[in-house]
Amino acid sequence: MTDDSFHVFDTTLRDGSQREGINLTVADKLAIARYLDEFGVGFIEGGWPGAVPRDTEFFRRARTELDLQNAVLVAFGATRKAGTTAAEDPQVQALLDSGAPVVCLVAKSHDKHVDLALRTTLDENLAMVRDTVEHLRAQGRRVFVDCEHFFDGYKANPKYAAQVVRTAHEAGAEVVVLCDTNGGMLPSQVQWTVARVKAETGARLGIHAQDDTGCAVANSLAAVEGGATHVQCTANGYGERVGNANLFPVVAALELKKGMQVLPEGKLREMTRISHAIAEVVNLAPSTHLPYVGVSAFAHKAGLHASAIKVDPDLYQHIDPELVGNSMRMLVSDMAGRASIELKGKELGYDLSGDRDLVGRVVDQVKAREANGYTYEAADASFELLLRDEVVGARERFFTLESWRAISEQRGGGEQVNEATVKLHAKGERIVATGEGNGPVNALDRALRTALERIFPELAGFELTDYKVRLLEGRHGTDAITRVLVETSDGKTEWSTVGVAENVIGASWQALEDAYTYGLLKAGLTPSPEA
Repeated sequence: MTDDSFHVFDTTLRDGSQREGINLTVADKLAIARYLDEFGVGFIEGGWPGAVPRDTEFFRRARTELDLQNAVLVAFGATRKAGTTAAEDPQVQALLDSGAPVVCLVAKSHDKHVDLALRTTLDENLAMVRDTVEHLRAQGRRVFVDCEHFFDGYKANPKYAAQVVRTAHEAGAEVVVLCDTNGGMLPSQVQWTVARVKAETGARLGIHAQDDTGCAVANSLAAVEGGATHVQCTANGYGERVGNANLFPVVAALELKKGMQVLPEGKLREMTRISHAIAEVVNLAPSTHLPYVGVSAFAHKAGLHASAIKVDPDLYQHIDPELVGNSMRMLVSDMAGRASIELKGKELGYDLSGDRDLVGRVVDQVKAREANGYTYEAADASFELLLRDEVVGARERFFTLESWRAISEQRGGGEQVNEATVKLHAKGERIVATGEGNGPVNALDRALRTALERIFPELAGFELTDYKVRLLEGRHGTDAITRVLVETSDGKTEWSTVGVAENVIGASWQALEDAYTYGLLKAGLTPSPEA
């Protein structure tokens, strides 16, 4: 931790794992914990030992498998049950057995929940908070208390909700966290409530915001404005229902907008990498439009924006993307003007600033081709090939097509056979090759590889990683124009190409041809004049 004056508390491994579609193994949790520690958060809530067997195992393994440099592990649990003592409660004992130096207790602060969920009295609930905090403190644990449904409870019965906070504070809780459990609050309500409760109780306060109104990040920042010095978040906003306050924009806003250093020096630049790495572990594609860390966060498409950015990037960017480990991207589309093409060319390593005619030709080509269904904002490799052709003054290719044919045969027993034949010219040779696959496009791809891998062995390292088909607007049904986007990898980087035709196989051929051409250029090969 930078110091103890402000807490960045991450609950991805507990609250974040409650998102629909996320099912973390213990190994996953350990991997995410390492990323969060590397990012520099102060506290990592690992789960609920004693209640969830996987979380119990996580804490057991964490003792020997985690070497945290910045963060402290936190065990989550509940106050003791009604009618017993904390010392006798097996779930409280499990928190101690976890070995975590910090315990975060969830406590009821809404009188209705005490009555209906706990089925006990308001006084007994206060005793449960006091007894559990004091017991854990006596055992040498630091204690935080999450006041569940606090904001709704404070609206319904402010005196009692504040009394829960006061009781936890007086019993020895370092931080009392005000939870917007249903996610229904707005920033002005949060800021006002935090400031008022802080004045009433004298407790150190934190915020835990759910995102049901889309305000979790704003509510977290409003709580800090109101006096909270502890924010609970999850990586990429994962969590129950629509999610929690997203760790990354909260931390970025605190550091870059409010001037608070809440992470160790230099860690903010790791934010984009850490966000994407955690997304890979949970097996969810990184959202392209997340603030700060999304690949589209600093992507510019409109020609008006590009013209201004050419003069000064700050005119259409609220921060330098490098501050959070991201980068600016120029998107090429039918909205592109000269500035967009020049900036995109510069991004790809081409200085087009001195050739207005060339830039004009590229602009015209992009607009004409996008009018026919192509899209270059999602196919950088195809755009670079188009640009190279204009720069060189000729079409650069490693092979030329004589013909291709794809056949799909459905047999009586339910068996389907797909076969393709390609006839090409490459390095002065005429090559005929066939391939079979689980579909006509796969067969075509295999035939193309068979034809070329002898001459270009680099193709053996290429792999198609994604394939998207879309029927374009303006036509209907089987008569529609088809666009295909292909993503290819050489094991180190990926590139995207596009094809458009009246049928999916023709569009796929175009995208495959561009994919292999771009990959061979990227590998450092020079096209043959006689190809």
